[in-house]
Amino acid sequence: MRLGLKIAAAAAGIVFASSAFAQDIKIALIAGKTGPLEAYAKQTEAGFMMGLEYLTKGTMAINGRKINVIVKDDQLKADLAKTLLEQAYNDDNVDLAVGTTSSAAALAMLPVAEENGKVLIVEPAVADAITGEKWNRFIFRTSRNSTQDAYGAAAAVPASGEVSIATLAQDYAFGKDGVAALKNALAEIRPNAKVVFEEYAPQNATDFTASAQRIFDALKDKPGKKIINIIWAGQHPLPKIADLKPERFGIEIAPGGNILPA
Repeated sequence: MRLGLKIAAAAAGIVFASSAFAQDIKIALIAGKTGPLEAYAKQTEAGFMMGLEYLTKGTMAINGRKINVIVKDDQLKADLAKTLLEQAYNDDNVDLAVGTTSSAAALAMLPVAEENGKVLIVEPAVADAITGEKWNRFIFRTSRNSTQDAYGAAAAVPASGEVSIATLAQDYAFGKDGVAALKNALAEIRPNAKVVFEEYAPQNATDFTASAQRIFDALKDKPGKKIINIIWAGQHPLPKIADLKPERFGIEIAPGGNILPA
């Protein structure tokens, strides 16, 4: 609810600055409603609409101007997300856009906002590159990023004693940025901890037996505390990794808590 309100407030401010003479306020909400990140897309849409309702006291209008939200499903496909944003700016004539769910799709959308000179508010895609090396001045973010996740994870690691960490992450921008951010955060606030092994799995993976075995082999003989850090979006591998009993080797699991079941 609070996040939806923040996005809604940002959207309202930008629209007043950019299109004060338009009749309706038109906003495109692009999300990956089809695929393994559906839960995040639903949260984004529900939170944004709740935020707009709260902001406008249920009228869905600002100073008599009706707010019209056009929802589009990019199916987590980067090329489709890019096309939908182009259509939103040029065919639907939206004042601004919000989205999307997948970091890879969001990264594909960034240059479209710049080319059209219109604002894109990124939510909930996490990759650091979105507001880092790939950023342009039309891009704003209301969601967390990989670095913020990483500092939270690093702070949970003991500050003394030897700690060996293996990561399990999705093999695309979100997972790779997440691992890189974790290594940087550990170096800064937990220099006693090191990432000693990185395992990447397909975004839609459901069988983690082989990944878990490689991780166990990399950690089992390490001295001190041994931790598997999971950086994952969507259906979480935590239960399946836990079923393989990493505690046999003195290994603990530290999942990112970005979805309620985890």
